[in-house]
Amino acid sequence: MGSFTTSVSSTCVEIYSLDLANNIAEFPAGSGIKIPLKPFFGILGVATPETSRTSVPPGSYGGNIDNRELQAGSRLFLPIFVPGALFSIGDGHSAQGDGEVNVTAIETSMNGRITLKLRKDLQLTTPIAETPTHIITMGFAQTLDEALELALKNMIDFLERFMNLSPENAYVLCSLTVNFHITQVVNSPQKGVHGMLPKSIFDKKINL
Repeated sequence: MGSFTTSVSSTCVEIYSLDLANNIAEFPAGSGIKIPLKPFFGILGVATPETSRTSVPPGSYGGNIDNRELQAGSRLFLPIFVPGALFSIGDGHSAQGDGEVNVTAIETSMNGRITLKLRKDLQLTTPIAETPTHIITMGFAQTLDEALELALKNMIDFLERFMNLSPENAYVLCSLTVNFHITQVVNSPQKGVHGMLPKSIFDKKINL
């Protein structure tokens, strides 16, 4: 068994046990409601030239993305803004729903093993992620409408660049196959939307 903390209001913090043997957490305690544990790091980002930036809102640099799809076996591609990138990782979550509507997930201490690689060939301006099953593009903005537009634009750009589709066909394909999710709405002032493109629809391997 392990432990985690979760805040249920602005003034109350409760501590619960994680059943690591069965990979679940019961919430509320004694309720019989069992939540599957799917751990991921909420913060994955690089530094930018600004000296006053906080770790709260996500952006083109990554940061407090809080994307529950970025679990073990995923890859995240980030643009670099300063020499050395100065990558940071943290904010361990045991479980979280899309949206993270109550400000917190199941917050927990967590260890992980990551590999950092410099990819000078990609020349990115916004994060792109890859899981074993999907390509993920992201949009961060002060409204969900704007965040959705950015996630969609980034997916269209991906399909043009890596799958050689025309802008028109890429736009149509997004409507046919890409699922857009609300990533989070609590990391003020930025809200997040991510689009998920299933790799299974392509007959050739996607090379990132």
